[in-house]
Amino acid sequence: MDWKEFTAKTVSEALTNASIEFNASSENVEYEVIEEPSSKLFGLMNKPAVIRARLKLSLDDIAKEFLKKVFDAMNMVVNVETDFNEEEQTLSVELSGDEMGILIGKRGITLDSLQYLISLVVNRNSENFIKVKLDTENYRKRRKETLENLARNLAQKVKRIHKSVYLEPMNPYERRVIHSTLQKDRYVETHSEGEEPYRKVVIALKPGMDNGYGRGRYSKGKGSYGRNGYRKPYRGNGHHRDYGYENGDIKRHDGYDENSDDKFESRQSSFEENSEAEYSEVNSGLEN
Repeated sequence: MDWKEFTAKTVSEALTNASIEFNASSENVEYEVIEEPSSKLFGLMNKPAVIRARLKLSLDDIAKEFLKKVFDAMNMVVNVETDFNEEEQTLSVELSGDEMGILIGKRGITLDSLQYLISLVVNRNSENFIKVKLDTENYRKRRKETLENLARNLAQKVKRIHKSVYLEPMNPYERRVIHSTLQKDRYVETHSEGEEPYRKVVIALKPGMDNGYGRGRYSKGKGSYGRNGYRKPYRGNGHHRDYGYENGDIKRHDGYDENSDDKFESRQSSFEENSEAEYSEVNSGLEN
């Protein structure tokens, strides 16, 4: 709302005139004194008080007025819609128009900066802290989904390579998205390192998951692999003998094939005979 000037003998009377003009109480009228009243030569040639006044702007109007000045300076036509939630003390600002990518910037940096400036202007005119949320073309939701997918993909990479992964520097909100996405993961954990504005998230395996002795899905000691990463020898139902001891005597376990000894010894002797014949044939060839 535009300013209007009011003149009266005193500042108080000028403010009263402004309240009547705006049909509002003096508490809802903001004013600035342009000229104080004065008198000269024993009350002759009195100068009246001059003020300029207007209705106090709502938080929505304050945000809209600030953004209008910004977009006029940028030669941009942008539609601004606001919604103030008094219970949650939040002010949501939605922008729409052409070339919104300019206002978003790389990874939302421009949008975050503009949101910070709006927060400063709004809270300067409010007794309570007001949280400002600035968005355009549903960017915040799309960015959140992108960060969640990134967190899950990098967590899988950490599990695969058994090394920590460092993300690019992020603002506090985006770091919280990464932390909350992987908060319940059984195998990885997250923490932040560095100082603002270069603070970044680190995704690492939880303690005990990278030493090869854990029971986790991503430990090296799983399955048929030993502690040093070598494959254990196969222990199937082959031709090895399975003996046990009972009362000091050797006893075969149940299920052992009694004919397996004969079969095994027959194959062994046949193999030895063939090996000796081949060996003799090769030697004779070499001698000749």
